[in-house]
Formats: sequence, C-alpha cells, structure tokens
Amino acid sequence: MIRFIFAIMAILLSGADGFAQKKEITIQLVETTDVHGSFFPYDFINRKNMPGSMARVSTYINNLRREKTPDNVYLMDNGDILQGQPISYYYNYVKPEKKNIAASVLNYMKYDVSTVGNHDVETGHSVYDKWIKELDCPMLGANIIDTKTNKPYLLPYYNIIKGNGVKVTVIGMLTPAIPNWLEERLWSGLRFEEMVACARKTIEEVKQKEHPDVIVGLFHSGWDGGIRTPEYTEDAAKMVAEQVSGFDVVFFGHDHTPRNTTVLNPDGKEVLCLDPANNAQKVAVAEITLQANPRKMAKKGKRFSIVKKEGKLIDVSKMEIDKAFMAHFQDDINEVKQWADREIGTFEQTIYSKDCYFGSSAFNDLIQELQMKITNADISFNAPLQFNSSIKAGPITVAEMFKLYKYENQLYVMRMTGKEIHNYLEMSYNLWVNTMQSPDDHILLLSDTKNDAQRLGFKNFSFNFDSAMGIDYEVDVTKPEGGKVKILKMTNGEPFDENKWYNVAVNSYRGNGGGELMTKGAGIPKDSLQSRIVWRSELDQRHYLMDEISKAGKLNPQPHNNWRFVPTEWTEPAIARDRKLLFGE
Repeated sequence: MIRFIFAIMAILLSGADGFAQKKEITIQLVETTDVHGSFFPYDFINRKNMPGSMARVSTYINNLRREKTPDNVYLMDNGDILQGQPISYYYNYVKPEKKNIAASVLNYMKYDVSTVGNHDVETGHSVYDKWIKELDCPMLGANIIDTKTNKPYLLPYYNIIKGNGVKVTVIGMLTPAIPNWLEERLWSGLRFEEMVACARKTIEEVKQKEHPDVIVGLFHSGWDGGIRTPEYTEDAAKMVAEQVSGFDVVFFGHDHTPRNTTVLNPDGKEVLCLDPANNAQKVAVAEITLQANPRKMAKKGKRFSIVKKEGKLIDVSKMEIDKAFMAHFQDDINEVKQWADREIGTFEQTIYSKDCYFGSSAFNDLIQELQMKITNADISFNAPLQFNSSIKAGPITVAEMFKLYKYENQLYVMRMTGKEIHNYLEMSYNLWVNTMQSPDDHILLLSDTKNDAQRLGFKNFSFNFDSAMGIDYEVDVTKPEGGKVKILKMTNGEPFDENKWYNVAVNSYRGNGGGELMTKGAGIPKDSLQSRIVWRSELDQRHYLMDEISKAGKLNPQPHNNWRFVPTEWTEPAIARDRKLLFGE
C-alpha cells in the first residue's frame, strides 16, 4: 500500500513538472527610437499633417495591450527624442520650467524603460537631467560613466517583472562617439565606454546576480560603421550582438535605417536584431515565446526558457490616430503652434536646400553670410542640413527657422591657417563630388545603396559637404583626390595666404571634430581643437540666425557665387543630369 502511494505521488510530481514544461507565454517587446520630436501627427515646421508619430504608436500599443494583455507587452524607447521638431525646442529652451513634453508623452504611454541618445545629450545637462527626473520609467546607460565615482551615471540595466512572472532584463548603452560631436560642457563629468567591453562586463553581472529569462540590449548606436577610432566604434550594435554572449534581442537605432535580422553570438545562438528607423513611422517588435522550466531549474532562478523568437517592423505611418492621446495633449499642441507660427521677417524670393549640392546657393549662402555677420569672421564654413527643403518667398515664421537650420548647434570662431583651410575644403569636396573621367560621368559622388535615410543617395553624409564664404575658389572635378580646390583670393580682394592665420566661423559639431574635416581634413590634432576656439556662442546657432533675420525685417537671399565647379563644359551638363536623378527635375 505504501509503495502504491509513493508511486502515485511520483507520478503526480512528474506530471506537475510535465505540465509546467507545457506552459507557454508569448511576450511582445516593442521599441521606438529616434522619435526626434515626432509626438503628434502634425509637422510644426511645414505646418501640415505628417505620417507616423507617437499618436499612432499609442494606437498600436493600446491595441496590442488589449489583444495580448498589458503584462505581456513591454514598451521601450531608445533615445534621440528631445530634438527634431519645434515642440521639442520649445520645452527644452523656451519653456524649460514646464515638464518636458518628451517626459509627458512617455509617461502617458506607460513606457517600461528608455535610453538616452546623442541628440538628447546635445541639449545639455540642464535639459536632459531634468527630463530624466521627470520620467516615470528608468533611464539606462551602462557605458555612460560618472568621472567622479567611476560608476554608471545612469542605471546600467533594469529588470522588468510583470504579472506573468517573466523576468526581462534590459541593458542600455549609448554610442561612445559623443566627444567627437559635442563640446565637453554638454556632457561635463561624464565619459563614454567602448560598447563591446562594457556589454561583456554588464551582461556577466546580470547573469550572476539576476538570472533573467530574457536579456535585451537597448543601444542608441547604429548597426555597423560610422566613426572608427582605436578606442571605439560609433555604430557597434552588430559587434555587440556577434561578440558578446547572452543577448536574446538587440534593439538599436541612431542610423535611421530599418533593419530586421539575426546574427550568431560566440556560442552559436541566434540574436534577434531590430531597428525601426526614425520619426515614429515604424516600431520594432520582438515576439518571444517562452516555456516554463521544471521546478529544479526554476529554483536556480531561471523560470522560463525561450522556445521561439520572431522580429517584426510594424508600419504605423498610416495607422489610426489615438484620439484620447491627442485630446490629452491638445493644449500643448495649440501653445506651440502659436509660438511656431509667429512671423519674424520676410524673404523676397524662395530658397531651396537642394541648390546647395550643385554650387553657390542662396540657401547656404544666407547662413554663411549671417554667420560672418554675427561673428565678424574672415571665412565661414557650412554644409546643407536639409536634403530637399524650401523656404518660400513671403512672411518667415519661427517654424521655418527649423528648415533653415536643423540642429541646436552653437556657433564658433576658430583660428586656422590658410593651409588648414585649403586641406579642410579638399576633404569636404572629396566626400562630395566625383572625380570625373569623362563628360558623361556623375559630378556628385553617389551611391547605389537604397533605403538609406541618412545618405539619401549620396555615398557620404551630406551634412559634411562644407563650402566656404569669404574666399573665391574653384573646384576642378577632373583633378584627383586632394587636388580639386584652387583658392584664388579673399573675396574682399586681398591675397589668400596659406601661411596666414584666419578667423573661421563654424558650427560646434564641426568645431568639436564632427565629420573629421578639422582633424583628418585640416590636420588639426583632436586634442588641439578646443585651443583653436576664440569665441563661442552662448545660445544655439538658430537663435542668432533668427535674431539677425528679425533685425533685417526683409531679406533677398542670393547666391554669392564666390565658388564654382569647373570645367564648366563638363560640369554644367553633369549638374543637370544629377539634379534630375536626385530631385526629378
């Protein structure tokens, strides 16, 4: 009888374990990244409706939570949310005493966790530190190190445990290339560790202390490439996924390029890698099915094992707008509309950013002219920051200043020799234009890569295509790399001297080494750049451009025609061909 009872108990216990093994849970991990102020389906810059936005993401998340239950849905943001639309600028700088709209939106949508992006750091400590405190969800940054304590400035990782009992640990990191773009006052007291080593160290701690069921990387860093130095790689998401054991999912961003793929880690296990690109037009979803572990395994801390993973990029660009979301934020929208629609001046003609790629242009030269006026510099450098934007003749509003100048850079004056200026321009035009071998060649250095939201048809980033004002020069597109630019004279008639020192107006991105035109191009050591800055603006560059336009009242922007592509018998037909190819005209 006793043996019979023990046999029955053994069967029951075995059955309990068997039942547990059959218990499955499917969870949905959802990532937004590079939202860039696209909170609402209204473009404050162009004053029209736009696709995507967090108002549509909210609809998707609400539907998913109803369908899958809230405990099985995990919502994560991956940074670069504080910059991009006038509404972001308004809450960052115009009304900083109010709760930041980026915090209000994430809180309303009940985000579980978030990371910081490079454009968030660009706003400065006073903005992003306040924003982080206003969030209801934790902010992660394992490789953002406080130089005083030598410990992470933010949480390195966070455990999300909901009613389903699954333990999801999220490790957050930021691209370490911040010092290459932003001046130190914006990130004072911080340093940024290389991502692979930081991930390896952090994931070991997670495995030893937390025993999670799912490990997620949430990285504001692109897939592969970008800036590479002996110390770090800018876009390291692929490297981390392939070189660090333990990640089940890697969400990433920064490079504005959608991607849904898998790679193998050092243990030969698949890592699901997802990037939904930018402006809240897509979300990345990792659907993970887990099976409950037998009690013996569960007692060791790991309650579930992954049995299936699937990645999706969900297009929300045309999804229904969440009416409750819009109603909640309608007063904020109206307030910012009123500010952004304020008229500050008048243009007598329409200017087009696309003209910047083909020679001296009214769009770029207006910025150059104002930079020289603001700084009293000898020479000015500037690149187009918009691919295909226009500011129409007539009244100019605050909103249109975001077309004229996209980012919240500062304005610098730097000391450079004539030789450094020449070398700087050589690198810029070598990034920009082809070396033509025949009249039928492209004049621009184009790429066959499609769906690249950053390069937009060019081989290189167009925000590094600097031209100059204050000097007259020619760019001979038949000459080899390093020999294209011929500086004729200063525009004021004085000789240009390669041994002379000049004051040069540049934006802070460039002055801190962004695009490497100052370092690789001009040949100025990275650690010498700060000593070359003789003046820096207190506020952002757009503020000063806006102020100058307000003072002038009426402007008639014109190309200064201080430089041109030669030989014209080759370049003019080539310009017409490439213009039609890129812009259909």
